[in-house]
Amino acid sequence: MAIAELTQAERAAALDALPHWSLTREGKAIERKLAFGDFAEAFGFMTRVAIIAEKADHHPEWFNVYNRVEIALTTHDAGGLSTRDVAMAKAIDALVA
Repeated sequence: MAIAELTQAERAAALDALPHWSLTREGKAIERKLAFGDFAEAFGFMTRVAIIAEKADHHPEWFNVYNRVEIALTTHDAGGLSTRDVAMAKAIDALVA
């Protein structure tokens, strides 16, 4: 079954529920930027996200320098944001709550 891209209304509702995330790539992705105490803490966070991503078979695009991690979520098969991205963002948020 194909994964559907969120409608504009669904995207808006999802962003309301994800206050730490912002829309990017002309509405086709969401991103979050995080800062940690040091590299080990940032890398540990990325490891926890990687485990979640593997289980969900939905992998983030990310960038790391020392204590900073930038994450972008999009569903390439859907051509933009999907419910998979919203679920992954919520799982990531739960790690840093």
